[in-house]
Amino acid sequence: MRALAQSELLALWETGRALHPLDRGLLALNAVDPSRHGDAADWPVGQRNRALAQLRTACFGPALRGWTECAQCREQLEFEWDARGVNENASCECGEPILLRGRAFRLPTSRDLAQVATEPDPRTAAIRLMEQCSLDPRTGAEQQTSSEWTEADIDALGEQMALADPLAEVALHFDCPACGTSFDERLDLAAFLWAEIEGQAKRLLLEVHTLASAYGWSEAEIVSLAPARRGFYLAMVHA
Repeated sequence: MRALAQSELLALWETGRALHPLDRGLLALNAVDPSRHGDAADWPVGQRNRALAQLRTACFGPALRGWTECAQCREQLEFEWDARGVNENASCECGEPILLRGRAFRLPTSRDLAQVATEPDPRTAAIRLMEQCSLDPRTGAEQQTSSEWTEADIDALGEQMALADPLAEVALHFDCPACGTSFDERLDLAAFLWAEIEGQAKRLLLEVHTLASAYGWSEAEIVSLAPARRGFYLAMVHA
């Protein structure tokens, strides 16, 4: 996975600002090498997460650092996650169908998640997702109602999907030193990567403003400078 060039990063940030958070990660992946990756929206979620971790490593290094709050006492907890660990986990890109109650299901994709993202009821969202992932979808009178899907069905299919695609959800474990609470929290790789892309883009634009004001150079000229050389010019401006 190659890193984004500085000019690509700026263009990506500008295009992605108006998109849904789910679409921003897909935009970044498709921007790197669309001919190689195809439409990332149709990948199983674990495959997408692996690619996001690899892209993050290429652009910003493997160590993801951040903060979260204790689920009980709101203590600020720092975390660090090594993105290279995704290569140690199996991620199903196709695999065998998952069978439940005589029906076959495929793994969810980002496109499937987008379809249920606005559903306020978690159970209804889960059932809609199951129907979308069915390889023999039913319509009209044949379609199962929400009452026909039991909690055991939902849990069973969710567990089988998690086993088939372990990278579909990256969970971090925390033990709060303040109150002793233990909890897990999902790491949203797409949102994390986008936050870094946005931060880098804004820093780059500030550098462009500073150097353009000092030397009269164009944005393209400044962005084309290697980071070390650009940093040296910035140091002289601020000296």
